[in-house]
Amino acid sequence: MAQQKNLPTDQSVQEYLDQLEDEQKRADSYELLKLMQEATGEAAVMWGNSLIGFGRYHYRYDSGHEGFSFLTGFSPRKRQFSIYIMSGFSRYESLMEKLGKYKTGKSCLYVKRLSDIDPLVLRALISESVAYMKARYPDRE
Repeated sequence: MAQQKNLPTDQSVQEYLDQLEDEQKRADSYELLKLMQEATGEAAVMWGNSLIGFGRYHYRYDSGHEGFSFLTGFSPRKRQFSIYIMSGFSRYESLMEKLGKYKTGKSCLYVKRLSDIDPLVLRALISESVAYMKARYPDRE
């Protein structure tokens, strides 16, 4: 069975963010950090080399594959932010209509800068997604 790639590390979130060269990316990252901590009530933890996650849950698929992941998180990529909404987006159509300028993948929200989106809508999206994930995957250890 494949080994899980991104696991929690002891790397400092602050040290990681402080080394970001782009000042706006660094400022937006700290704003996202605060928003996600407030929305989740969870501390930020580095997962792998570049993912900042909040909380965690245990998943097990019908195939037998299982592992852990964070409930929500983000990564300040070079071109854009990857914001992880682990429950996907289909149940949040009304929020997505009000969010602003973004693109999505399966569970990833891509945003160039935080000023492109409404932070209150993002906070609601994160809160609702985390609540859904906690209900769907009650085993968090």
